[in-house]
Amino acid sequence: MMPRKYALVLLSVLVILIFYLGIRADAVRPEQRDDVAAVGAFQSILPVLQHPRCMNCHSRGDFPRQGDDSHRHTMNVRRGPEGNGVIALKCSSCHQDHNLEGLHVPPGAPDWHLPSPAMAMIWEGLSAHQLCELFKDRRQNGNRSVDQIVEHMSTPLVLWGWNPGEGRTPVPIPQAEFLSKVKEWAAKGAACP
Repeated sequence: MMPRKYALVLLSVLVILIFYLGIRADAVRPEQRDDVAAVGAFQSILPVLQHPRCMNCHSRGDFPRQGDDSHRHTMNVRRGPEGNGVIALKCSSCHQDHNLEGLHVPPGAPDWHLPSPAMAMIWEGLSAHQLCELFKDRRQNGNRSVDQIVEHMSTPLVLWGWNPGEGRTPVPIPQAEFLSKVKEWAAKGAACP
Protein backbone atom coordinates (compact mmCIF):
# COMPACT_ATOMS: atom_id res chain seq x y z
CA MET A 1 0.00 0.00 0.00
CA MET A 2 1.26 3.47 -0.92
CA PRO A 3 2.02 5.83 1.96
CA ARG A 4 -0.47 8.69 2.27
CA LYS A 5 2.19 11.33 1.52
CA TYR A 6 3.02 9.74 -1.85
CA ALA A 7 -0.64 9.27 -2.70
CA LEU A 8 -1.28 12.99 -2.13
CA VAL A 9 1.71 13.94 -4.27
CA LEU A 10 0.57 11.61 -7.05
CA LEU A 11 -2.97 12.98 -6.86
CA SER A 12 -1.65 16.56 -7.00
CA VAL A 13 0.46 15.79 -10.06
CA LEU A 14 -2.51 14.16 -11.76
CA VAL A 15 -4.74 17.17 -11.10
CA ILE A 16 -2.09 19.54 -12.47
CA LEU A 17 -1.64 17.40 -15.59
CA ILE A 18 -5.36 17.32 -16.22
CA PHE A 19 -5.54 21.10 -15.85
CA TYR A 20 -2.59 21.80 -18.14
CA LEU A 21 -3.65 19.30 -20.78
CA GLY A 22 -6.95 21.13 -21.01
CA ILE A 23 -9.11 18.17 -20.12
CA ARG A 24 -12.36 19.82 -19.02
CA ALA A 25 -15.69 18.67 -17.70
CA ASP A 26 -17.27 19.86 -20.97
CA ALA A 27 -14.75 18.04 -23.18
CA VAL A 28 -16.23 15.87 -25.90
CA ARG A 29 -15.18 12.23 -26.07
CA PRO A 30 -13.47 11.39 -29.39
CA GLU A 31 -16.32 9.11 -30.50
CA GLN A 32 -18.79 12.02 -30.09
CA ARG A 33 -16.67 14.56 -31.96
CA ASP A 34 -17.92 15.41 -35.44
CA ASP A 35 -16.18 18.50 -36.78
CA VAL A 36 -18.29 18.68 -39.94
CA ALA A 37 -21.54 18.60 -37.95
CA ALA A 38 -20.19 21.10 -35.40
CA VAL A 39 -19.12 23.53 -38.13
CA GLY A 40 -22.49 23.16 -39.85
CA ALA A 41 -24.32 23.83 -36.58
CA PHE A 42 -22.21 26.92 -35.89
CA GLN A 43 -22.77 28.28 -39.40
CA SER A 44 -26.53 27.85 -38.95
CA ILE A 45 -26.53 30.11 -35.85
CA LEU A 46 -24.52 32.88 -37.54
CA PRO A 47 -27.62 34.72 -38.84
CA VAL A 48 -28.69 35.17 -35.21
CA LEU A 49 -25.26 36.18 -33.92
CA GLN A 50 -24.85 38.69 -36.76
CA HIS A 51 -28.38 40.10 -36.42
CA PRO A 52 -28.88 43.59 -34.93
CA ARG A 53 -30.55 42.04 -31.86
CA CYS A 54 -27.10 40.64 -30.93
CA MET A 55 -24.78 43.02 -32.74
CA ASN A 56 -26.22 46.16 -31.13
CA CYS A 57 -24.58 45.15 -27.84
CA HIS A 58 -21.65 43.16 -29.23
CA SER A 59 -20.34 45.97 -31.44
CA ARG A 60 -17.15 48.02 -31.37
CA GLY A 61 -16.90 51.16 -29.30
CA ASP A 62 -17.75 52.24 -25.80
CA PHE A 63 -21.44 52.52 -26.59
CA PRO A 64 -24.35 50.29 -27.57
CA ARG A 65 -26.19 50.56 -30.85
CA GLN A 66 -29.93 50.43 -31.40
CA GLY A 67 -32.51 49.80 -34.08
CA ASP A 68 -32.50 47.50 -37.06
CA ASP A 69 -29.99 49.88 -38.67
CA SER A 70 -27.66 49.61 -35.64
CA HIS A 71 -27.27 53.36 -35.19
CA ARG A 72 -25.44 54.72 -32.17
CA HIS A 73 -27.60 54.67 -29.02
CA THR A 74 -29.19 58.05 -28.39
CA MET A 75 -28.46 60.15 -25.30
CA ASN A 76 -24.70 59.44 -25.49
CA VAL A 77 -25.06 56.17 -23.57
CA ARG A 78 -21.72 54.54 -22.65
CA ARG A 79 -20.73 50.97 -21.79
CA GLY A 80 -19.33 51.85 -18.35
CA PRO A 81 -16.84 49.86 -16.27
CA GLU A 82 -19.19 46.91 -15.63
CA GLY A 83 -21.20 47.05 -18.89
CA ASN A 84 -24.22 48.60 -17.11
CA GLY A 85 -23.75 52.19 -18.27
CA VAL A 86 -22.27 55.13 -16.40
CA ILE A 87 -23.46 56.91 -13.26
CA ALA A 88 -26.21 59.10 -14.69
CA LEU A 89 -27.09 56.75 -17.54
CA LYS A 90 -27.27 53.21 -16.18
CA CYS A 91 -28.97 50.74 -18.53
CA SER A 92 -31.60 50.09 -15.86
CA SER A 93 -32.59 53.77 -15.87
CA CYS A 94 -34.64 53.05 -18.99
CA HIS A 95 -34.46 49.31 -19.66
CA GLN A 96 -36.64 47.25 -17.34
CA ASP A 97 -36.79 43.46 -16.98
CA HIS A 98 -39.46 43.34 -19.71
CA ASN A 99 -40.40 45.16 -22.90
CA LEU A 100 -42.51 48.27 -22.45
CA GLU A 101 -45.60 48.48 -24.66
CA GLY A 102 -45.65 50.71 -27.72
CA LEU A 103 -43.38 51.92 -30.48
CA HIS A 104 -40.11 53.71 -29.77
CA VAL A 105 -40.01 52.75 -26.09
CA PRO A 106 -37.10 51.01 -24.37
CA PRO A 107 -36.99 47.26 -24.73
CA GLY A 108 -36.11 45.14 -21.74
CA ALA A 109 -35.19 41.75 -20.35
CA PRO A 110 -33.82 40.55 -17.02
CA ASP A 111 -30.18 41.58 -16.44
CA TRP A 112 -30.15 44.07 -19.35
CA HIS A 113 -26.53 45.11 -19.88
CA LEU A 114 -23.64 45.24 -22.30
CA PRO A 115 -20.62 43.01 -22.01
CA SER A 116 -18.09 44.68 -19.70
CA PRO A 117 -14.96 46.28 -21.19
CA ALA A 118 -12.84 43.58 -19.56
CA MET A 119 -14.78 40.85 -21.39
CA ALA A 120 -16.25 42.91 -24.17
CA MET A 121 -17.18 39.97 -26.42
CA ILE A 122 -17.04 42.26 -29.44
CA TRP A 123 -17.65 40.39 -32.64
CA GLU A 124 -18.45 43.17 -35.06
CA GLY A 125 -16.30 42.60 -38.14
CA LEU A 126 -15.14 39.11 -37.15
CA SER A 127 -15.21 36.21 -39.58
CA ALA A 128 -17.23 33.11 -38.67
CA HIS A 129 -14.00 31.39 -37.62
CA GLN A 130 -12.87 34.30 -35.44
CA LEU A 131 -16.28 34.55 -33.78
CA CYS A 132 -16.32 30.83 -33.04
CA GLU A 133 -12.83 30.99 -31.53
CA LEU A 134 -13.87 34.03 -29.46
CA PHE A 135 -16.75 32.00 -27.99
CA LYS A 136 -14.27 29.35 -26.84
CA ASP A 137 -11.57 31.69 -25.52
CA ARG A 138 -12.06 31.93 -21.75
CA ARG A 139 -9.81 35.02 -21.62
CA GLN A 140 -12.31 36.89 -23.79
CA ASN A 141 -15.67 35.25 -23.07
CA GLY A 142 -16.14 35.88 -19.35
CA ASN A 143 -14.23 32.73 -18.38
CA ARG A 144 -17.02 30.50 -19.69
CA SER A 145 -16.64 26.91 -20.83
CA VAL A 146 -18.38 25.84 -24.02
CA ASP A 147 -21.17 24.36 -21.88
CA GLN A 148 -21.55 27.70 -20.10
CA ILE A 149 -21.77 29.48 -23.47
CA VAL A 150 -24.62 27.09 -24.33
CA GLU A 151 -26.30 27.97 -21.00
CA HIS A 152 -25.83 31.69 -21.71
CA MET A 153 -27.64 31.30 -25.02
CA SER A 154 -30.72 30.23 -23.04
CA THR A 155 -30.79 33.22 -20.69
CA PRO A 156 -33.73 35.64 -20.83
CA LEU A 157 -31.42 38.40 -22.11
CA VAL A 158 -30.39 36.35 -25.16
CA LEU A 159 -33.88 34.91 -25.71
CA TRP A 160 -35.23 38.47 -25.78
CA GLY A 161 -34.03 38.55 -29.41
CA TRP A 162 -37.07 36.49 -30.40
CA ASN A 163 -39.46 38.89 -28.65
CA PRO A 164 -37.79 42.29 -29.01
CA GLY A 165 -40.90 44.42 -28.66
CA GLU A 166 -43.08 46.36 -31.02
CA GLY A 167 -41.35 47.82 -34.07
CA ARG A 168 -38.21 45.67 -33.81
CA THR A 169 -37.34 42.77 -36.10
CA PRO A 170 -36.83 39.49 -34.22
CA VAL A 171 -33.89 37.24 -35.05
CA PRO A 172 -34.39 35.27 -38.27
CA ILE A 173 -34.52 31.61 -37.21
CA PRO A 174 -36.90 29.94 -34.74
CA GLN A 175 -35.70 29.97 -31.15
CA ALA A 176 -35.95 26.19 -30.74
CA GLU A 177 -33.86 25.64 -33.89
CA PHE A 178 -31.22 28.12 -32.69
CA LEU A 179 -30.93 26.50 -29.25
CA SER A 180 -30.80 23.03 -30.81
CA LYS A 181 -27.96 24.08 -33.14
CA VAL A 182 -26.03 25.74 -30.29
CA LYS A 183 -26.28 22.50 -28.30
CA GLU A 184 -25.30 20.44 -31.36
CA TRP A 185 -22.24 22.64 -31.95
CA ALA A 186 -21.07 22.01 -28.38
CA ALA A 187 -21.99 18.32 -28.28
CA LYS A 188 -20.13 17.60 -31.53
CA GLY A 189 -16.91 19.20 -30.31
CA ALA A 190 -17.39 22.97 -30.92
CA ALA A 191 -15.25 22.95 -34.08
CA CYS A 192 -14.95 26.25 -35.93
CA PRO A 193 -15.54 27.00 -39.61
